Amino acid sequence: MRLVSRDHVTSRRVEQIAVAALVGSAGALQFSIAAGQILLAVAVACWLAMLVAGRQPFRAPRIFWPLVVYAGLTLVSASFSPQPKTSLVDCKQLVLFLLVPITYQLMNESRAQTLVSVVMALGAASAAIGIFEFGILHFDGLGRRPQGTLGHYMTYSGLLMLVICVALSRVLFSQRERTWAVLVMPALLVAVAVTLSRNAWVGACVAAALLFSLKDFRLLAVLPVVAAVFFGIAPTTMQARFVSIFNKGDNLDRVAMMQEGIHMVRDHPVLGVGPNMVQALYEEYRVPYAVQKVNPHLHNVPMQIAAERGLPALAAWLGFIVLLVVDLGRRFRAGDQRFLAAVALASVVSMLAAGMFEYNFGDSEFLMLFLILVTLPFAVERSELRTSTSELRSQQIEV
Repeated sequence: MRLVSRDHVTSRRVEQIAVAALVGSAGALQFSIAAGQILLAVAVACWLAMLVAGRQPFRAPRIFWPLVVYAGLTLVSASFSPQPKTSLVDCKQLVLFLLVPITYQLMNESRAQTLVSVVMALGAASAAIGIFEFGILHFDGLGRRPQGTLGHYMTYSGLLMLVICVALSRVLFSQRERTWAVLVMPALLVAVAVTLSRNAWVGACVAAALLFSLKDFRLLAVLPVVAAVFFGIAPTTMQARFVSIFNKGDNLDRVAMMQEGIHMVRDHPVLGVGPNMVQALYEEYRVPYAVQKVNPHLHNVPMQIAAERGLPALAAWLGFIVLLVVDLGRRFRAGDQRFLAAVALASVVSMLAAGMFEYNFGDSEFLMLFLILVTLPFAVERSELRTSTSELRSQQIEV
């Protein structure tokens, strides 16, 4: 009996370490991808120990299985790539999909609330760094933009966009810590604005429109007011950047990339040109009116997936998105976890909207936080169901 108790204590400690590492990873990746991935590695190791030594069954929400199919098709595409070694090395990012079953296994309501609070608090700190870079260090032009402590302003703005989804969802749908969310919102909005990243602007606006609609359709009237205030106080550079969204000449290279992607899909419809091969083959498919001589990717998530990995992989990814939206919509309507469901829905629509202009699904930092946030509602539901089942069994034993 003593041995069983000791094993139980050890198992609980391993689980606590895994939870702390997962929460820490979600927060740390907003400052350092290395720190975020080290903590994720700890979480993965502890999770595997729980499955093997603790003899716990593998659990995952059904949204995980389209990702498994997508990963398998990606590996097949990489194997038939013109440069298989280069493509297979790029496939290491597929390991991040394990965040779905890990989050599903480890999170309950209290842990999920702690995780989103950590994400929001560290997101606010990251926003403050970006504002400092803009206002004091003069990172205020297209050649030099705020990027926090991260390696690229696109990654920085994408993460800020997700944190905005968390903060606004908490203001509208949570019953706790709403004041803190209201206080940090201005810093988050200013920080994402000064990055001059139009895709993040679009994603944040679409997410806000969704959340306002879910709360009260009349709240959509806030968006034009915010836009008017923006044009009233924003620097000229920022205003010009916003206007450029609607200027075809400023977006000519993105049109060219779409055309090049269509040509790649036409030539390689089943397996694509191979992961990480778009840049290598870009000059071969480059259209005459393209602005840049080469681009690392096509700045559009669906087109990038189809061109790199083929139409079957795109179908698997779309299956993941459709299943995710349907299941999250059901959980939001059920009303038990509206805050977390709202966070996840806002994260999905912001990723999709921004992903029309940026390959954010291929950004490791963004993908890590995205997968964690969208899995939380399913994890909490599983935890509550397990608790209810345990209580029912206890009552039956007592009777």
